[in-house]
Amino acid sequence: MNKKVTVHNADVVSLLSSAYTSRVHNPKESVVLAKQALAISKKAGDLSLIGKSLNQLSLFYMILGEYKLSVNTAKEAIRYFQKLNDERGIADAQYNIASVYYKTDNYHLGLINLIDSLAIYRKFDDYHNQARTHKSLGTIYEYFGDRKNAVRSYEASIDAAKKVKDQDLVANAYNPLSGICLKKGKIPKAWDMIQKSVAIKTKSGDVRGLAFSLYGRGKVHVALERWAEAEQDFQRAMEIHKEMGERLGLGMVYCKLGSLYVKTNQLNKAKHVLEKALQFSTSHNIIYIKFKSNYQLYRVYKAENNTLKSLEYLEHYLNEKETVINTQTLKIIENYELITKMETLEKAAQLEKERIHIMENQARAEHTARVKQNFLSTMSHEIRTPLNAVITITSLLNERVDPEEKQLLDSLKFASNNLLMIINDILDFTKLDTGRVQLECRNCNLLALFKSISETYNNMAKAKGLLAEIKIDENIPGDYEVDETKLSQILNNLISNAIKFTDRGKVTVGLKLINSIGDHDTLRFTITDTGVGIPEDFFDEMFDSFSQPKAITTRKQGGSGLGLAIVKKLVELHQSQIHFKSIIGQGSEFYFDIKFKKATPVKKAVVQDLDQLRNKIVLLADDNMINAMVARKLLSKWGVSAEHAVNGLDAIEKAKQQQFDFILMDIHMPEMNGFDATMHIRKNQNLNVSTPIFALTADVTAENHAEYIGFFTGFLRKPIEIDKLYEALLNVSARVNTSFR
Repeated sequence: MNKKVTVHNADVVSLLSSAYTSRVHNPKESVVLAKQALAISKKAGDLSLIGKSLNQLSLFYMILGEYKLSVNTAKEAIRYFQKLNDERGIADAQYNIASVYYKTDNYHLGLINLIDSLAIYRKFDDYHNQARTHKSLGTIYEYFGDRKNAVRSYEASIDAAKKVKDQDLVANAYNPLSGICLKKGKIPKAWDMIQKSVAIKTKSGDVRGLAFSLYGRGKVHVALERWAEAEQDFQRAMEIHKEMGERLGLGMVYCKLGSLYVKTNQLNKAKHVLEKALQFSTSHNIIYIKFKSNYQLYRVYKAENNTLKSLEYLEHYLNEKETVINTQTLKIIENYELITKMETLEKAAQLEKERIHIMENQARAEHTARVKQNFLSTMSHEIRTPLNAVITITSLLNERVDPEEKQLLDSLKFASNNLLMIINDILDFTKLDTGRVQLECRNCNLLALFKSISETYNNMAKAKGLLAEIKIDENIPGDYEVDETKLSQILNNLISNAIKFTDRGKVTVGLKLINSIGDHDTLRFTITDTGVGIPEDFFDEMFDSFSQPKAITTRKQGGSGLGLAIVKKLVELHQSQIHFKSIIGQGSEFYFDIKFKKATPVKKAVVQDLDQLRNKIVLLADDNMINAMVARKLLSKWGVSAEHAVNGLDAIEKAKQQQFDFILMDIHMPEMNGFDATMHIRKNQNLNVSTPIFALTADVTAENHAEYIGFFTGFLRKPIEIDKLYEALLNVSARVNTSFR
């Protein structure tokens, strides 16, 4: 009996070894061999071998793009390993599941499973699998623009791979590192890395891996304008991916080949390949490839002067990015903290010495806090920066287009502002959740603000055929101390929700005086609709983050699921509570009371004279050429001339050579960032030690850097708020600035 079992074991081990070797050149054969191993293992009743066979089968299904089969097989493997209390087996299955998730754009689930796997691989000093996991983590970080953590993960992958002397794993990390070098303009370094990767894959016979290396080399050829060589590499990579059944790689090649044809003005070829990429990514739910393809098609039709088609694809591109934010970014931000808690619980049970446990827990918490802060900073900067160009250019063009084109621009502006609103929701919710938000009340004509907010949604209501009503109590005097931004955010969310979930009837917005004591009035805000209503079983969770009632939510209603969560927190910030009542099929009513301090009437703002800044000179520091061009166009309208600096070091040099009236400083720049450049200008002898310096940045976390705040005159946001920029410059234009120490 023992001899028979040993024979079975040897057969299975041999089959699995052959299957794993075959994966790099014939993954279909790997599936056949793994199934044979599984059949023998089940016949022998060996739970460990059954689990190992299922794990390998899951891996090969993943390579072939059979993602559903891969996940189901891995989950079946986990059940066997749980019975055996085999952590390594569970980790391998979770790695397979993670690989499927991030290849199908479920990055948050991929991240969780990878972190779980990595903790186990570290426990057992399994450097081979640590290398694989770090490389996958780098892919996720890079996708969201967090290059710093991506590079760290790829370098950790290389270090782990070298410990087990696995050159194929080293080459796997060289590919994305080469791509990052390209983005940084370090072309020779990118070429050196990708050539090493191609050489390693060619020598080892890893055909599938060679396809990814050729794709990477093709990108470097493009950067060097070697068009024929680039096309040859992409075509060869495409052939291998088709042969291997590698879906993600094939989608990447389609998109990059289309981009190559756009660059070389082969527009018909570009359209053919990009349409194929779009169809392919839609069929296989690869959102990353989908919105990149839409962007390239926008460029194609723009080059053909087809305005309607180009704007159509640009809107698709913006909407796809919005989808990624809705379904991924919110969950990623939420899950950084969740991941830390899961790791803490797991390691708490494993560590015997409490002192070591506390030290590791503290280090992990600090690392997570840094990662989360860096992630928020990167997300706000990377997404708001291109939005700045879109929104500001739209505003500038609106002033000089005919009615038909204006309608198209209005649609583009609406889509851009909708995306910006979702991004702001994410960031505002994070701030609220950490208790870092306070009320900033100023004198305000509340009646005017209330009417303005309500009337803003008139067109949205009319477009759906709804009646929009505003009811205001005549006894309300009008002027109070109000945080306009936060009150506007509450009302905007509630009114837009009411219209969104109402298809016929009306939406009523009301303001009523509840009581008046001394110099304080309590006012009730009410938003009522005749919409679909809210199911009772959703009442308990409706104010939770990322919650929407499944029974009534459709794609056309959309939304991030953060609106009511933000409303609840903002109302509580006003020392109040949000209340509601709802009946299915009849509608809903939301209301809240806020106690305001009466204020002296606000003087009407004087219409700005755009000539007041004429002949002023500004130093504009921004590494993004498009945003710099847009800002200079805007400033020129006011008669302001701008000197452009491409990074912090350039800004310092120009500050030595010429005195400026103002400096507008971007924060995220190469060579030297805006923080360090501003500090240098303030602390060293030059012509602009006392010049007003405004941070003009897409990074909403910039003001959290307390050590730098004192060097700036103020912080302005991207996308540029035109009125606020003008007002800021006007306010300091005639004022002598105090010296900074």
